[in-house]
Amino acid sequence: MKIAKTVFLVALVAAGMACGYSKPATTPPTAGTTPTITELAPSSMTHGMPKFVLTVNGTRFSGNATIYWNGTAETTTAVAPGTQLMTTIPATDIATAGTAAVTVTNPGTPGGPYGGGTSAETSAPMTFTIN
Repeated sequence: MKIAKTVFLVALVAAGMACGYSKPATTPPTAGTTPTITELAPSSMTHGMPKFVLTVNGTRFSGNATIYWNGTAETTTAVAPGTQLMTTIPATDIATAGTAAVTVTNPGTPGGPYGGGTSAETSAPMTFTIN
């Protein structure tokens, strides 16, 4: 009886392996919507000034888009759906003369159990001048 059980178990495992079970195929994320910056307001500040509110105008901003100042994510508020974002730039970021690259990133959306969704997309940078 013990041999019969062992043979049955081996046969069951072999049959399961012969079925060719594999993970379901996954779909890679598709490209998300790329935002575009058309204007920074203000577009420049004098170094040494106090913190200020930066308004970023453009197109295709998602409701949870993020403004990046020289690669650092800033706390962002969507003002006008899809076209206007605002953030406060601290005084330490304009303490010395130079420039800052401002970008906007639309986050990706998650896919389901088999992948999909969209990837995060970032705008081309716009230059902010610190006089």
